[in-house]
Amino acid sequence: MAILNADLHCHSTVSDGTLEPEALAARAHANGVQLWALTDHDELGGQQRALHAARALGLPYLTGVEISVTFAGLTVHIVGLGIDPDDAQLGDGLARTRSGREQRAREMAEQLAAVGIPGAFEGALKYVGNPELISRTHFARFLVEAGICHDTHDVFRRFLTEGKPGFVAHRWAALGDAVRWIREAGGVAVIAHPARYAHPSPTHEYALFAEFKAHGGQAVEVVSGSHSAAEALRYADLALEFGLAASRGSDFHSPDESHTDLGALPLLEGRLTPVWELLADRIIH
Repeated sequence: MAILNADLHCHSTVSDGTLEPEALAARAHANGVQLWALTDHDELGGQQRALHAARALGLPYLTGVEISVTFAGLTVHIVGLGIDPDDAQLGDGLARTRSGREQRAREMAEQLAAVGIPGAFEGALKYVGNPELISRTHFARFLVEAGICHDTHDVFRRFLTEGKPGFVAHRWAALGDAVRWIREAGGVAVIAHPARYAHPSPTHEYALFAEFKAHGGQAVEVVSGSHSAAEALRYADLALEFGLAASRGSDFHSPDESHTDLGALPLLEGRLTPVWELLADRIIH
């Protein structure tokens, strides 16, 4: 099982992706993915659809979720793999995490209106339907559709990030709670795309890894759609330093927006312990 084209991080229309779970399963299978997980933000509603689609294709599947966490003033994401999607405590925790999204979105829209961009809340909502799941990505798609930005990358250069119009901080789940929900639902907690976080100092990043490990976190996304080769090497070293397994995921959202397609990542280095070796009994065939 060591060398697999595993893709254990992607998003469907259930959160902020543009493809249905079934279309993601088909794309993963067509692209040669050998082990797949759907990891929608703070939401488990696509799990049964993804599982059934993967099984019909003969694609081994791991259940998954990506939980939004606030750590020392910074938003980070923790992926849960191999979780029981019917676990009540996990479901309740995710519902509480989602509950602040609508108010945050309305405040984001107010900021955009103040700089001459009206109707952003309604425009963003068109892309998701459920205010509980509305996110910056949906606002970004609205800004592109409205012709205000060229693409979503242009959006995040000009709007929706700290110090720019439309940015509203939100307090998500606590790190310890997120890891506990995942573990008690039978899964393995993974730090998602660690190079993406704007840590104020190297000691802040070390504190994240140390606290994550202390709470029972077991893995880190070493190979990610947003990691360079140098960053993958750095996080391989950190995985070994902290005794963490290594995960691999494209963080695929859309054929039109994502830098890396499902199944297109480099393989994990042989010196690492793949996270799927910890989850052999949770893989659904």
